[in-house]
Amino acid sequence: MSILRHNPPTVHPPLGRYSHATVHPLGNGLKRLVMAGQVGVKVDGKIAGDLGAQIEQAWDNLLAVLASEGMGPADLVKITFFTTDGSPDALKLSREIRARKLGDFAPSSTFLVVAGLAGPDLKVEIEGEAVAAG
Repeated sequence: MSILRHNPPTVHPPLGRYSHATVHPLGNGLKRLVMAGQVGVKVDGKIAGDLGAQIEQAWDNLLAVLASEGMGPADLVKITFFTTDGSPDALKLSREIRARKLGDFAPSSTFLVVAGLAGPDLKVEIEGEAVAAG
C-alpha cells in the first residue's frame, strides 16, 4: 500500500508541479485524502468572476477532488479557507456558500485572511483533508 497522487480531469490541471490529490492508506481499511488548495479556476483554466463566483468554483473543485476518490462532504475532517478579502461581507458570503455546499456536515475549519494568493486575480483558496473507507 503506497501513496497515490493524481489530478482528476474534472478540475483544472495544476499550474505547477504538484498533485490535487494525495491518497495514503491508514490501515484498518481506511484512507486519507489530502487535497491541494483549490482556487476559483474553472476546468478550462479561466478564473471565475467576482468573490462569490470564485468561492463557488473553489468549493466545486474541492468537491470534485473528493468525488474522484469516492468521497463526499461527510468524509471531510478539516478545511482551511484562505481569502484576500477580510470584510464582514466576505466572511458572511463564504459561510453561506460553505453551508450550501456541505449541508449539515461541519468539519474542523480555519478561516484565514491573507495578503495574496498564487495569482493577483485569485481571491480564495480552499484546502482540505478527508478520511474514508478505501
